Amino acid sequence: MNYELRVMKAKSSVFGLPCSVFFLVFVLCSLFSNAQVKSTIDSTSIKIGEQITYKIEVETDTTSLVVFPEGQTFSPLEMIESYKIDTVKTNDKYNLIKKYGLTQFDSGAYTIPIQKILVGDKTFFTDSLKVEVNNVVIDTTKQGLYDIKPIIAVKKKGSNWWKYVLLTLLIIGAIAFLMYWFIWRQKPLTEAEKIALLPPYDRAKLALKKLDESHYLEQSELKEYYSELTLIIRKYLDEKVYDHSLESTTDELISRLQLLKEGNQIDLSKETIKNIENILKRADLVKFAKSAPDIALAELDRKTVDAEIDHVKEVLPEPTEEEKLLDEKYREELASKKKRRKIIITVVVGVLLLIMTLVGFSLKYGFNYVKDTIIGHDSKELLEGEWVTSQYGVPPVTITTPKVLKRIELPIPDNYKASVSMSSFVYGTLLDEFSIAVNTTTLGQAPEGGIDIEKAIEGSLKGMESQGAKDIVKLNDKFTTPNGAEGIKTYGSLKFDVLKTGNFVEANYVMLHFTSENVLQQIVITYPVNDVYADQMIERILNSIELKPDEE
Repeated sequence: MNYELRVMKAKSSVFGLPCSVFFLVFVLCSLFSNAQVKSTIDSTSIKIGEQITYKIEVETDTTSLVVFPEGQTFSPLEMIESYKIDTVKTNDKYNLIKKYGLTQFDSGAYTIPIQKILVGDKTFFTDSLKVEVNNVVIDTTKQGLYDIKPIIAVKKKGSNWWKYVLLTLLIIGAIAFLMYWFIWRQKPLTEAEKIALLPPYDRAKLALKKLDESHYLEQSELKEYYSELTLIIRKYLDEKVYDHSLESTTDELISRLQLLKEGNQIDLSKETIKNIENILKRADLVKFAKSAPDIALAELDRKTVDAEIDHVKEVLPEPTEEEKLLDEKYREELASKKKRRKIIITVVVGVLLLIMTLVGFSLKYGFNYVKDTIIGHDSKELLEGEWVTSQYGVPPVTITTPKVLKRIELPIPDNYKASVSMSSFVYGTLLDEFSIAVNTTTLGQAPEGGIDIEKAIEGSLKGMESQGAKDIVKLNDKFTTPNGAEGIKTYGSLKFDVLKTGNFVEANYVMLHFTSENVLQQIVITYPVNDVYADQMIERILNSIELKPDEE
C-alpha cells in the first residue's frame, strides 16, 4: 500500500510519541544534595573468573535525582552485571543500594577506580578499592596433563550464490547458441540455392544438362520431356528478353519477340524466332493433343533449344551502368530484408522465452511476487534486506528489525521529570508504509500494586487518537516471548489522516506491553493492510523479541 505521504515526513511527529511521554522507562532514583555515599566489596581476594559484588550506598532526601555509574567504568575489572537498585525508605530519607558484578580473568593485584555519583546538582566520589586475583591451583597428581591439540582447519560453508549465477549463464549461453545456430549462422547453401544464384544463362545450360540425365526419353515420357524443355527456354526469355514469357501462350510470346525485333530492341534472327516457335508449338501438340514425335526429333529439339539460347545471349545488349546499379541495389535490399527477418525472429523468440519464463516463475512463486521482484516493492525490499538484531533501552529489549532503530529525545512534562525516565528507538513514521518503535519508561518509584497494564494500553491508544487516528479496532491477546517474558498483545486496524485533507488511510497495528514493578516496555508496529510482505515481517519481528528476565 502506497500512502503517498512521504513529502510530509518533516511535518509529522514520530508514531507513538504521545504514548511514550506516559510510558518510557529508565530507573532514576531521587536523592537530596546532602547525601552520604560509600562503597564496599564483598571480598578482596578472588580466583580468576570469580565474581565479586561491588556495592554503592547513597543516603539522601526523597527529592534529589541520583545517577549511578554505568558501563565499563570499573576497568581494569570487567563489569558482567548491573543489578537493580534497592530502595529503603527511612523517615524522610532514601537509602539507595546499587550493586555490580565484577570479575577479572588475569591474575594480579588490581585497583577498582574511583566512581562518580551524581546527586542532584552535586558530584560525589567513592573510594578506590584493591582486589587480589589469584591463579587457580591445579593438582597435577589427580588431573593428567595433555599436549595442546593442533589447529584443525574448519571448512567454511560458502554461499551457493555462484551456483545460481553459473546456472543462469549456462541457460543464457544455451539460448544464445541455439539462436545463433538456427537463425544467424551462415548456413551452407543447398543445391537449389546455389542454382538460384547462377546467372540465367548458366542456369539454363545446367537445366538442359539435368534434362539429358533424366530418363524421360528412355521411358517414352515425351509430355514430361517437352514440358521441361519449353520451361527452360521460357524461363531464360522471361529473365532476359520478355518478363511475361512464362504466362504467355505460344502465339503471344512469338508476337512479342517479333515486335522486339521490329522495334530494334533485340536483334533476334528470323531463324531463331522460327525455331523457338516450332519447338513451342510441337510441345503444345505433345502436351494437349497427345502427339508423339520420334525420339530422334525430341533430341534434335533439345539441341535446337541449346543453340538458340546461345544465339539469344549473343544478341543481348550489355547491361548499362544504371542497370548494374539497380542490380546491386536489389542485392543489397535482398540482404537487408534477410537480416531484418533474422532480427524479427530473434526478437520474437526472445519475447516468447521471456514470457514463458515469467509464466513459469508466476506459477511457482505467484504473479505478485514476480511483479514486485521486477518492478520493486518497499515492503519486499525490507523483508529481503539485511536485518539487524540489537538491544534497546534499559532493561534491554532484544529485537530483530529490517533497519536499525534510531534513538529520539522525548519531551517529558515538568511534573514528571524528577520521577520518570523515558527512552524511545524508532524506524519510520505514520507517513511510511512500515514503522516500528521500542519505548521504555522507568518510574522512580513503583506505583502501589504495580503498573496497571490496561491503563497503559488505553494511554497508548489515546496517543494514537491524539495524532489523528480514528475507527481504532482493538483486540487483546496474551503474548509470550521466546525466552518466556509475558505481556499483552494489542492489535487491530485504524484510520488516520496525516495530511489533514479528510482522506483517511487504513493501516494495521500491533502493540506489545510488558511490565515489571516500576518498568513499562512497549513495542509499537504499524504496517499496510493486505501486504503479504508486511505480514511476514511482523511474524519475524515478534518471534525475535526477548526481554531480560526480572531479577529475583
